[in-house]
Amino acid sequence: MYCVEVRDRIMIAHSLPDAFFGPAQGMHGATFVVDVAFFRETLTAKNVVIDIGAALDVLKQTLKPLAYQNLDELPMFAGRLTTTEFLAKHIFDAIAAAARDGSLGEDGRGLASIRVTLHETDLARASYEGSVI
Repeated sequence: MYCVEVRDRIMIAHSLPDAFFGPAQGMHGATFVVDVAFFRETLTAKNVVIDIGAALDVLKQTLKPLAYQNLDELPMFAGRLTTTEFLAKHIFDAIAAAARDGSLGEDGRGLASIRVTLHETDLARASYEGSVI
């Protein structure tokens, strides 16, 4: 399986109001390094997995509505615990939709899967991986 990975980062604020999360129950900030890996079983006619420029553009556009936001105040996350795992799936859904709708170019339609990883620190990260279809 071939793979190409692109990276960006976002800064957000949020709280995780459940005793399970200890001190993270209160408002706090996070800076996430976001990696998106694109998988394909065979290379395209141009011998690539995906157009890296298109992948970077789609990732940037996906992260833009979250960057420098208090996630607790965004209607789309009302009543949700915006854990790192939850955010990885949220970002995955947007990137997978872009692959299906052609925003990643023709190459996006032939992807086998995508993995989104959010790095909280150099010691902790969470991912969501799934099929594009």
